[in-house]
Amino acid sequence: MGVRRTSKRRVGRVSSRALLSGLAAGAMVAGLGGAAAATARSAAPIPISFWTAMSGANGTYLNHLVDEFNASQSTYKVTADYKGNYSTVLSDTIAAFRAHQAPDIAMIFDAGTATIMDSVGAYVPVYKLMAEDHIPFATSDFIGGAASYYETAHDELDSMPFNSSTPVLYYNKKELAAAGVKPPATWGELAADAAKLVAHGQKCVLSSSGAYVMWTDMEEFAMWNGYPLATKDNGYLTDQGVKLEIDTPPFIDHLKLLGELAKKGEYLWNGVATSTVPLFTNGTCALYENSSASGAAIEKGIGSSSFGVAPLPIVTGDKAAPQNTVVGGASLWVMAGSPQDTYKGDAEFLHFLMSGPSQAYWASHTGYVAVTKAGVYTLREENFYEKDPAALVPVRELTNKPALPWTRGVRLGYLPEIRTVEANAIAAVLSGKETSAQALATAQASGDQILDQFAQQYGG
Repeated sequence: MGVRRTSKRRVGRVSSRALLSGLAAGAMVAGLGGAAAATARSAAPIPISFWTAMSGANGTYLNHLVDEFNASQSTYKVTADYKGNYSTVLSDTIAAFRAHQAPDIAMIFDAGTATIMDSVGAYVPVYKLMAEDHIPFATSDFIGGAASYYETAHDELDSMPFNSSTPVLYYNKKELAAAGVKPPATWGELAADAAKLVAHGQKCVLSSSGAYVMWTDMEEFAMWNGYPLATKDNGYLTDQGVKLEIDTPPFIDHLKLLGELAKKGEYLWNGVATSTVPLFTNGTCALYENSSASGAAIEKGIGSSSFGVAPLPIVTGDKAAPQNTVVGGASLWVMAGSPQDTYKGDAEFLHFLMSGPSQAYWASHTGYVAVTKAGVYTLREENFYEKDPAALVPVRELTNKPALPWTRGVRLGYLPEIRTVEANAIAAVLSGKETSAQALATAQASGDQILDQFAQQYGG
């Protein structure tokens, strides 16, 4: 592959209901230039706190960018503080906000987007911040599936996309060649290839990401094939009256196929708590759906020359597919209630991170995609994609077509809880306990109750 891909999209379950009430209370006292911001400041450099979920190698690469920014000017000093996984960063940020001690910038994972975005007053919209400081910034600066996930219904970015990935299909070159098949372009082809692979001694045909199967096979399945996941354009138009649309033929048929493969032992998934990476790296499964940022673990386990990367399969017969995927990962939010003199520094730091050189460094070292067009251009100029063509697959998925109103992303309240409901439905189908129709009917009903609770929390 030629790239160290050391990150993995981590989606932990967070109690959004409890956190949301804290945000609503905190928003009443927070604000750009409010009383809490009127603190005495020492001489330059002005400190800027940045709470992250990046540890290990990725933390090292992020700290490198922070150090570069600090060395490029003397007015501000950014300090990156690793707070734990994505769920912990979200909960710690909200707790700190309630105590009027929030960080200046927080890395919030995709599933927390609606929680923060719908808490007006808790954050400073990035597009407004940049405009106030006369820093060039536009939604169009970012690649398709990255910009659309974090934009408002008016195409404005409340937060800045940063560490982003999207699911791809990894395949074992040796096993596919032995069976005489190519990476499947459709789910129908995958099902047909299963018999050929098994005939050549393959124990398992397909596995999907352990903790994120609801991301790959519900959310991204919907986006890539052009299906709505929920009404109101997946919650982008409003948080009131939103209903899931997963109890529908495309999802029922897809989970039915996975269940049929699982019944024959050709699809393996052992729950959200078990990593499925070893099932691919030890040769058990020939195909593997997972994040584009999972390549490091895969490369370490199987070797860079033993696997390839292809786009996700599309639904057979769907003439409109493929559409576009969207990003997983996190974006950067500027929190309200900070001292007034930090905000220009926040803007300058974010502008530095979205630059071509910064994005190229981050993408080439971590396996995340470059989220800005400038970053993609820089990587092309450096011949990065020629050396590692697999790295271009997720970029092409994210930019395959302009997003439709219902393929911009997922803006559902209490999304972590909804993902748990979906994971339970998938587990019931794969274990043979329920049909896909039964499981998704239950998930639809439970998910709609969760969305109603979110709507009631905001009260319109």
